[in-house]
Amino acid sequence: MNVMTEHITGAEALLRSLLAENVDTVFAYPGGSIIKVFDALYGHRTDLRQILVRHEQGATHAAQGYARVSGRTGVAIVTSGPGATNTITGISDAMLDSTPIVVIAGQVGTDALGTDAFQEIDLVGVTQPITKWSYQIRRAEDIAWAVARAFYIAGSGRPGPVVLDFTKTAQMQQIDFKPAKIDYVRSYIPAPDPIDSQINEAVALINNAKKPLVLVGHGVELGNAEKELAAFIEKGNLPAARTLLGLAALPSDHPLNMGMLGMHGNLAPNVKTNECDVLIAVGMRFDDRVTGTLNTYAKQAKIIHLDIDKSEFGKNVKPDVTVLGDCRQTLQLITERMEKADHKEWIESFKPLDKEEFDKVINIAVNPKDGPLKMGEVVTEVSKQSPADSVLVTDVGLNQMFASRYFKYRSPRSIVTSGGLGTMGFCMPAAIGATFGAPERMVLAFFGDGGFQMNIQELGTIMENQAPVKMILMNNTYLGNVRQWQQMMFDSRYSCTHMMNPDYSKIASAYGIPYQLVTDRSQLADAVKQMISAKGPFLLEAAVQEEENVMPMIKPGNSVDQMIFSIEN
Repeated sequence: MNVMTEHITGAEALLRSLLAENVDTVFAYPGGSIIKVFDALYGHRTDLRQILVRHEQGATHAAQGYARVSGRTGVAIVTSGPGATNTITGISDAMLDSTPIVVIAGQVGTDALGTDAFQEIDLVGVTQPITKWSYQIRRAEDIAWAVARAFYIAGSGRPGPVVLDFTKTAQMQQIDFKPAKIDYVRSYIPAPDPIDSQINEAVALINNAKKPLVLVGHGVELGNAEKELAAFIEKGNLPAARTLLGLAALPSDHPLNMGMLGMHGNLAPNVKTNECDVLIAVGMRFDDRVTGTLNTYAKQAKIIHLDIDKSEFGKNVKPDVTVLGDCRQTLQLITERMEKADHKEWIESFKPLDKEEFDKVINIAVNPKDGPLKMGEVVTEVSKQSPADSVLVTDVGLNQMFASRYFKYRSPRSIVTSGGLGTMGFCMPAAIGATFGAPERMVLAFFGDGGFQMNIQELGTIMENQAPVKMILMNNTYLGNVRQWQQMMFDSRYSCTHMMNPDYSKIASAYGIPYQLVTDRSQLADAVKQMISAKGPFLLEAAVQEEENVMPMIKPGNSVDQMIFSIEN
C-alpha cells in the first residue's frame, strides 16, 4: 500500500515521525530554537501527551522513568544552548544504565552554525561519547529517516540514548513528507544470533558444576527474559543473586533468590561468589560495586558470561566461556540442553550466612525495639502495604541502598534507580515519568533530603499533572552516604554533609500536595496507609535516625567476601 505524502513543515514532520513510532508522551521544555516544534505541538494536544517539566534535566530523567517501566523509548524535547546542555546528565545516566531515550534539541539555523550564535552549542560533539548515536538534522527531507533511525538504534540490542540536534532551518522548511521505517543499519548488529558452540560449552560447565551461582543483571529485564531466567535456574536448581538494576528480574520470594550482590548487598551471595565453582553472569557488566577488588574476585570459579554486547566480555572479569546474544534466546537454548540437577547441599550452605546477616543487621534495621525511626523499617512498612505490582523509584545514597535492600519485588520492571552514574536528583522526575509509563501501577519514590532538593522544582510538574507519585522523604539531615564514608574513613570529619533543611510541610502546601510527617514509629503504619489510599500525589516525610549506616558493606579496595557489619569492623 502506498503511503500518501503531505506538504508540511519540518516541525510538523518531526511530530508525525514520532507518532509513526507510536510515541504517546513527550517530556518537554520550550525555547527559541525549538519554538517552531512547540507551535506544531499545539495542534497535537489530543494525540500526543505533552508534559511540561520544570528543568531539562528533569525531562531526560522523566523519559528514563517512562522507558524503564514501559519497555518503550522515552522522549525529551528541549531547546538549544543551556536547554541542550542541561540534558547531559540524563543522557549520561541513560547510557550507563542502557535506557532507551531520544533527546530532541533545537539548534540555530544552518547559516549561523559555527558563528557562536546566541545559544549555539556543538551538541553532537558534546554528546557523541555518551550516546549510541548523535546526529544533526540540517534538512527537512532528512527528518523522517533520522527519527526512524534514532528509535531503531535507541531501542534495539543493548538500549541507550540517542540525540537529534534539530536546526531551525530544518524545522521551518516545507517538504513533501511520508514516514520512514528502519529496521536495519549497516554494520550495526543489535542482537547477534546465538553461536551453537558457545551454548554447548556453557551447558557442559553447568552440567559439571558442584557449586554454581547465577548473577542476574539488568540485561534480563531489558531482554524481557524473566520467564526464561526462572526456567533456567529452576531446571538446574541454581542459586541466583541479583545486581542493583537486576533486582526485579526475579521475585524476592523465589526460593532460588539468594539476595543482592555488591557493596551493600547481602552477605551470602557475596561470600559465595568466592566459593562457587561455576559463576554464570547473565546480562551484567561486572561493575566495580559488584566485584570489589578484582584481584581476589571469583578466582576459584569457571566463569560463563551471557551478554548481548561483546564489548563487555573481558572488560573487567575474564570469562572462560562467552555466550553472545539476546539472553532471552541464549537462556532458553541453554535450558533446553542442560541436565536437571540438585544442588541442595550447596544451597543449604547459604542459610547460616543469611542468619548471620539477619541477626547482626536486618533484624536491627527493620524491627528496632526503641530509639529513632530507621530507614529500613520505613521501607519495610511501605513495601508491606503497597500493591504487588508497585514500582520502586529511588534517589541516590543511603535511601537508595535501604530501599533497594528492603523493598519486596513481586513484578518485573519494579525498580527504577540510577545505577551506573549514581545521579542525585534522579528520583523525582524519574518517578513522574514512571507514572505515565505505567499509569496502572503505584509509583513509590524514596528520597533522602539531599536528593529531594536537587530537582525539587519538579514538584511543579507533579502539581500540574496530578502525577500520583507517592513520595517518601527519609530525612536524616545529612548527605547520609557521604557522611557514612566520612565516619568510616575520615575520622567523622563531617565536611559539608550536614544539611539545614526547609519546612517540607510548607513546600508541600505550596504545591497543593497532601503531606504527613512521621517522627515516631507508632505513627508509621497509619501514615503509610493514608499515603497509599490517597488518589493523587502524596509526600510522607519520615524523620529518621541521623547517623544511621547501611550495612553490611564491602569497604573500597576489599574483596567481596570481606563484608563488615559496623563501622567498628
